[in-house]
Amino acid sequence: MLTINVRYAGNKKCDLTHPEGPTIRTDAPKDIGGDATAFSPTDLVAAGLASCILTTIAIVAERLGTSIAGATASVEKHMTTPPAPRRIGRLPVLIKLPASVPADLRERLERAGHTCPVHASLHPDIDAPIHYEYV
Repeated sequence: MLTINVRYAGNKKCDLTHPEGPTIRTDAPKDIGGDATAFSPTDLVAAGLASCILTTIAIVAERLGTSIAGATASVEKHMTTPPAPRRIGRLPVLIKLPASVPADLRERLERAGHTCPVHASLHPDIDAPIHYEYV
């Protein structure tokens, strides 16, 4: 179990503190009255998905004796539009892995990315496709 403490800092901002000490500030998007000076809570969900996919792939790559050093991920956050309730609707992710990753390991690494804990935790209504490129 892990407890993250959150303190409302005013003006639609919150300070999140990890038990090991790091902190993150969130802010509401401009379209709902925030300053957008920090990640919004839904931005963190999107960022968490992309970083979880890369981390999971890295763990498996290490076990297989290969490296994904220099790999990148980008994620687009698409919110639903009215009249639907405000929520994340789509999170397409692009993973770029080094071309040096052996061809016979690529399918295993891609499968690992699809099984990351954040991806597995998303509500099934959220479309979260993952596309892989080797560069």
